[in-house]
Amino acid sequence: MKSFCLSLLFTCFALGALAQSANVQKVSKSVFSLTTFKKDGSLLASGRGVFVGTNGEAVSTWAPFIGADSAIVIDANGNKHTVDVIYGASEVYDLCKFKVNAITTPSPAAKTQNAVGARAWLVQYSTGRAQTSSLKVTKAETFMTNFQFYQYDGQTDNIHVGCPVTNDKGEVMGLLQHSKVTGEFSSVDVRFAETFKTSGLSVNEPILKQTTIRMALPDKQDQALLMLMLEAGQTSASRYQRYVEDFIQKFPKAVEGYVSLAEFYLGKNDVAKANATMQTALSMVEKKDEAHYNLAKLIYQKEVKLPNVSYPQWNVDLALVEANKAYSINPLPLYKHLEAQIIYFKGDYAKAYDQFMTLTKTNLRNGELFYEAAQCKQQLKAPFDEILTLLDSAVTAQDARLSAPYVLARGTALHGAKQYRKAIVDYNRYDSLLQGRASHDFYYTRALCEVELRQFQQALNDYAHAIVLNRTEPTYYAEMAQLQLRVNQKEDAVLTADLGLRVAPNYSDLYLIKGLALINDNKKADGMAALNKAKELGDARADELIKKYK
Repeated sequence: MKSFCLSLLFTCFALGALAQSANVQKVSKSVFSLTTFKKDGSLLASGRGVFVGTNGEAVSTWAPFIGADSAIVIDANGNKHTVDVIYGASEVYDLCKFKVNAITTPSPAAKTQNAVGARAWLVQYSTGRAQTSSLKVTKAETFMTNFQFYQYDGQTDNIHVGCPVTNDKGEVMGLLQHSKVTGEFSSVDVRFAETFKTSGLSVNEPILKQTTIRMALPDKQDQALLMLMLEAGQTSASRYQRYVEDFIQKFPKAVEGYVSLAEFYLGKNDVAKANATMQTALSMVEKKDEAHYNLAKLIYQKEVKLPNVSYPQWNVDLALVEANKAYSINPLPLYKHLEAQIIYFKGDYAKAYDQFMTLTKTNLRNGELFYEAAQCKQQLKAPFDEILTLLDSAVTAQDARLSAPYVLARGTALHGAKQYRKAIVDYNRYDSLLQGRASHDFYYTRALCEVELRQFQQALNDYAHAIVLNRTEPTYYAEMAQLQLRVNQKEDAVLTADLGLRVAPNYSDLYLIKGLALINDNKKADGMAALNKAKELGDARADELIKKYK
């Protein structure tokens, strides 16, 4: 009887050990190897990780991703999967969450703390039989209220860094990490990776900029759209296309994804694909008016910017039809505005003018409407005072801080009408609104106005400013050198001409100005040589000057 009881007791212990071992061994089906690559395709780093979701969600250490352009994982069955997107990472805790496009076997995360002295299991990566080794918890701490940090005693190799450490139930406590400084092995709670969420501004996070593997789109549509907008100017065309396609898949009833993809194709002059994308949008999106409006807008933009790209199905008449459809579904002034712009483009300036002015009486009222009405009047050869009145309204239609484009437009109109003193007031106001950060062509234009007002020093300053902003435009050097010669700064005129000739050695105006400056500075031989160079370049004015000073 005693022998029977002992046998039964040992059998129970054995069954318990086997059950415990089976739970731990199941985790091996979730472990994978990770390999990252540089942009040139060469090997960067390797590591381990564990799947935490059924749709390819995975956690690994972050270090292998630093500098990576792409990455793959090989699961326990030997199947290879490309890392698709990254959800987030922590450099402090060396943890990363990402996704592959595959159905995967996850392991559960431990939700309670293992005590110091408790046994833990390191589950190694293997495509065959499960490989595990025993560890002992030597330190257990809580961080950020809910998460656990552990240190371990045990024999293991650095090759297993990133492999999951589990408790006896087969619940993942964390991924094995190794300190190069202390030599200690530790793990950070794998649940911490669940806090990694992307937002629209994630594209600007320094840690995620350390890899060119793209980020997962946020779950909220407005945040996903913000990410899409920010990525448009920061990433490669192929990567941006993937973002857009992800957006459409995630938000199939939102028009923004289809419009972004259509704009992408239009940028490649592939109008057929742009049209096909918008036709899909018309059938899929909830707000049909937005789909018709954006189709009209794309057609209009194509006709304005890509008139030489042939696609007979798209024309301004169709754009007008689509804009009208949008308005019939939802009578927004915005849709009438696009209609007015299309009518203007077709050349019916009187009708466009009436429509722009009607819109100024709606909640859309802004400076752009008055400015566009002024353009209509200009095309209709209206008196300048009528045009100026509309430009005045354009300037005052919104907050002064937003009026800069219309202040410049009014200044340009006054300049063209030879009302230089009024023009310079607007030019100076525009420069102030932009806090001295206007474009090179603005400073060049203001200098021309200042010359008319005999404000020569101000003009020289503006020519110099234009040159600093654009050192490759020879006209700026020529105008500055000519003015320097006019105010008897002969040596400066020669220096400016020489600077211009460095960027445009065949620009004859610079040789003419240089020649005249040298002759007037009693350096006739050098001056005649410069004039002869202008003659060699085919400038007919050089002949007359050579005869005059010979």
